[in-house]
Amino acid sequence: MVVTVDGPAGTGKSSASRLLARELGFAYLDTGALYRAIALAARRDGVEEAAESELAAWLAKVPLEAKPTDGRFLVLLDGQDVEPFIRNEAISQLASRLSALAPVREHLLGLQRSAGERGDLVAEGRDMGTVVFPRAEAKFFLTASEQERARRRWLQLGQSGQHVDPAEILADLRRRDQRDSGRSLSPLRPAGDATVLDTTPLSLSQVVATMARQVRTRISGTQR
Repeated sequence: MVVTVDGPAGTGKSSASRLLARELGFAYLDTGALYRAIALAARRDGVEEAAESELAAWLAKVPLEAKPTDGRFLVLLDGQDVEPFIRNEAISQLASRLSALAPVREHLLGLQRSAGERGDLVAEGRDMGTVVFPRAEAKFFLTASEQERARRRWLQLGQSGQHVDPAEILADLRRRDQRDSGRSLSPLRPAGDATVLDTTPLSLSQVVATMARQVRTRISGTQR
């Protein structure tokens, strides 16, 4: 069974998806980490501004993999875990820009879908329910108010030692929303059969409980 969780930044989808996977005993795939890993490699190799045709050739040589490990898919670049290097604003912004390019999305599509072939999966991203797993058995799209999303992002960055002006965070969220929802390729939008969940007034545990309840209802329905 595949469960998809989509939504913009700051809605709590990463934390909720990770905990949902643990609650259900499913594997967890953070597809945003794949795009961030591509951004990390692009910066390392100096191809951030390369033409799309050049990017396609470069991507074919990038040693990127998603390795199933302890209930989640570990994103490796050159065999090294990228997690310590991708959670900063510079990589985040570059990943958002590169994710709008066709060669990047096409390159990662097969890698993401292969994760769904390995067994029960919670896949988190921006186009999981619309493009990557359009036939997923359960789909969620998380939202939250701009102010709440900016507050959460500010807290997240602060916990990692990054101190950013809240006004700058809000402006960046708006830019990313416009870029993600306005792109012609895989725009950010809820799937027609997704449950849209406003997380603004909800605690993380409430969000996870709501999603887990719906998934279990789907599971019990298929077993009848």
